[in-house]
Amino acid sequence: MEDLKPRPANSFPLTPIGFIERAAIIYGDSTSIIYNSTTYTWSETHRRCLQLASSISSFGIQRGHVVSVFAPNTPAMYELHFAVPMAGAILNTINLRLDTRTISILLRHSESKLIFVDQPSCALIFDALALFPPDMKRPLLVLITDDTAEQDSSLPSVVSIRDNFVDSYENMVKSGDSKFQWIRPLSEWDPIVLNYTSGTTSAPKGVVNCHRGVFTVALDSILEWGVPKQSVYLWTLPMFHGNGWSFPWGIAAVGGTNVCIRKFDSRLIFSLIRRHHVTHLCGAPVVLNMLTNSPDNLPLDRPVKILTAGAPPPASVLLRTESLGFVVTHGYGLTESAGTIICCSWKSEWNQLPAIEQARLKARQGVRMLAVEAVDVLDPETRKSVKRDGASIGEIVVRGPSLMLGYLKDTEATSKAMSEDGWFFTGDVGVMHPDGYIEIKDRSKDVIISGGENLSSVEVESVLYMNPMVNEAAVVARPDEFWGETPCAFISLKEGLSRKPTEEEIIEYCKGKLPKFMVPKTVIFMTEMPKTATGKFQKFVLRQKAKSLGPPQKSRL
Repeated sequence: MEDLKPRPANSFPLTPIGFIERAAIIYGDSTSIIYNSTTYTWSETHRRCLQLASSISSFGIQRGHVVSVFAPNTPAMYELHFAVPMAGAILNTINLRLDTRTISILLRHSESKLIFVDQPSCALIFDALALFPPDMKRPLLVLITDDTAEQDSSLPSVVSIRDNFVDSYENMVKSGDSKFQWIRPLSEWDPIVLNYTSGTTSAPKGVVNCHRGVFTVALDSILEWGVPKQSVYLWTLPMFHGNGWSFPWGIAAVGGTNVCIRKFDSRLIFSLIRRHHVTHLCGAPVVLNMLTNSPDNLPLDRPVKILTAGAPPPASVLLRTESLGFVVTHGYGLTESAGTIICCSWKSEWNQLPAIEQARLKARQGVRMLAVEAVDVLDPETRKSVKRDGASIGEIVVRGPSLMLGYLKDTEATSKAMSEDGWFFTGDVGVMHPDGYIEIKDRSKDVIISGGENLSSVEVESVLYMNPMVNEAAVVARPDEFWGETPCAFISLKEGLSRKPTEEEIIEYCKGKLPKFMVPKTVIFMTEMPKTATGKFQKFVLRQKAKSLGPPQKSRL
């Protein structure tokens, strides 16, 4: 046995780029992309990606260069997930909701060589580049035009801005070589994507993931979620958020159909589900909440599977979503893990439980996925596993192949997050239940310490979501001279209410459902909650608002 060693035939680098080659062979005549009136087959998408990769290479883009994309969920955004790494480059998808200054910082930090820009975002990119130092070389720009966007008369015309671009997207596709020999990674550890953390903190970090990691998590996700061949996937989740949890590659692996939309609209979602017989979609809990509050939320003709992640979903929201005919799977992942790594794998015996109990179980994050080596909840002081009692709190840690290579140009943050004993520290606080399922209680920075008690903002939010008048809820700490910190609830109300509740009524509602120390002492009504592009509440913004209020003159007991 000792003479048997890896050979070229069995030790090639793992990469998800090969998924599209296989899709073109097996599903060549099947629909790959639907966008408004545009449709492509898998053979067409494969050819377009090769031609685009060829044109990217012709601009001098080489192995290891960063290519950025600033676009919504359009066919171009999908194709670039293959074409950029086919050219040997590293794909960097940028959050559309970022401000000019942050975009400029990210472009400089990543040393981006080429940017693909969606037409409506041109002014934002121009302003971001204007903030570059005079002596810094600016990246080349490619314009992505769109018939839908061009109908907006407020946007600049292509004629007025085309001198700022070296080419247009479709011209690059048209002029590229369809027989281009795409550049395979030298090692499966070569970087494939660079993603900046989603903006829930004030200092985004550049997360670098490799071909091996994306290959692993893409296949792991479709296996765990049970995505069959030729499924119809609706892109409600932005591809610029963690590369759509790696589903651009995963859907290619099963030869599915990608239904693309520029922005989330609940009425459009229900229309597309019925028109194209959508089978799967992803979204943060806020997406579930928007679907259940839509005026078009009639029960579905056939079940649609939803994978939700990004924040712990309240059981009440899960219950409402499933009552419409959606089948919700709850997962957990981070930008640093390239996709879902923990999933609430459903047990058939749970189907016999009452609906509210099923929703409570489904609100847990779950167990490690197949390719993940290990997950645990560690006591922050002893670094040992907490008791499996569903109450002992610790930090969730992970070990697995899809974890990032590290943070770009930040060895200190990388070393802090990834310990020498082989754990990635997520920063999420949770418990381990007796059955081995993990449940997040909070982000470590969101835990409220009131009178010496650790208070989970997630638990308070879950109670607020049970109130029939509440649309959205987020809870943060407010300074208090006596208690140190007290819960401060920011809520938005449902539309069409005949009467709006008062702060006192919301507090009284919580008193009947929470221990005294967990009841919000302050309630602030918001017309719109600050969110990231994927629907996460920007709690750092809310914390600043709560802090600016100062301690209350007299704390409620």
